[in-house]
Amino acid sequence: MHFDLTREQELIRQTVREFAEKEIAPRARHVDETGEFPAETFAKMGKLGLMGLPFPEEYGGAGADTISAAIAVEEVARVCGSTALAYAAHMGLGSAPIFMFGTEEQKRKFLVPAARGEYLGAFGLTEPHAGSDAGATRTRAVLEGNEWVINGQKMWITNAPIAGHLIVTAVTDPERGKKGISAFIIPRGTPGLSFGKHEPKMGLRGSISTAVMLENVRVPRENMLGERGHGFVQFLRVLDGGRISIGAMAVGLAQGAYEAAVRYAREREAFGKPIGMHQSVANMIADMEVGIETARLYVYKAAWLKDQHRHFHREAAVAKLYASEVSEKICRDAIQIFGGYGYSQEFPVERMYRDTRLLTIGEGTSEILRNVISHGVLGFR
Repeated sequence: MHFDLTREQELIRQTVREFAEKEIAPRARHVDETGEFPAETFAKMGKLGLMGLPFPEEYGGAGADTISAAIAVEEVARVCGSTALAYAAHMGLGSAPIFMFGTEEQKRKFLVPAARGEYLGAFGLTEPHAGSDAGATRTRAVLEGNEWVINGQKMWITNAPIAGHLIVTAVTDPERGKKGISAFIIPRGTPGLSFGKHEPKMGLRGSISTAVMLENVRVPRENMLGERGHGFVQFLRVLDGGRISIGAMAVGLAQGAYEAAVRYAREREAFGKPIGMHQSVANMIADMEVGIETARLYVYKAAWLKDQHRHFHREAAVAKLYASEVSEKICRDAIQIFGGYGYSQEFPVERMYRDTRLLTIGEGTSEILRNVISHGVLGFR
């Protein structure tokens, strides 16, 4: 077995880390406190070729592999969770479905500008009455002549108001249940497409998440993504890849909190010596190291399986479940090491703890992922 990164993967890590520390980290606190979306940052990421990292060059991407994309998300999350979430959602949810299921015309029209960083993409799945039970989608699409007319509402959609295109799921054949759900690409500015307020959130405040309202939204017949009735199967496959990204984001947030805690444990003194020399603090640092290394290895394993075109459904679930839960513990322990200072916004661990809390909920809750994993082990459907 070979665990070293390739030269290309190491170069991507170095490039993204340097960019993140220079361009993203100095604004992270401002983005969190104001909820201001860092548009300039994403424009610069587009110029670096990061916005379409895992897509072929012919579609505006960089031709990198899934491991490289995970590394990039991890490095961005290490300094700013809000930026990382918008980035991961753009690549894994707003762009990947078009590459996976789109026609050549759809790829040229929508994937190319998204991969070049001309705009961000978004994916609308969750609804007020359909979260973990995504098959309970109520949004409807009816074919009228050569147009699909879409009506419904989506919730908590990352990047929605600033996206150049939005992919949504809608019921086209109600009598077929989950097999009657299809997916559609809706360009920005389409009449009838509107958005709710920027939701005030516990964390990830600079990542824009809003409701999406669809009132007689008309799109050309050719804007259906993939085959009619295949939307449910499509988004399950999309979520598998998305879980790798969220796992990588969790690793990045944990890494950032860990590094801050290690520095503080070396510098802060109590009872005549650095607090890192006290066993209770040293043990927390050791547990952080174990958790991060284990989570990173499994995230990369799931990404590697995807790159090998092998089955990775269960591995993606394991990676996301473990990484998100261990990240929450690491960020919590980082606050504990800082003591009262950790509870203050003066230090970044407070923000990282709030940011990582979402990751056990989005892209499959921990409870749903345990179902996915256990059903795979037991052979249940």
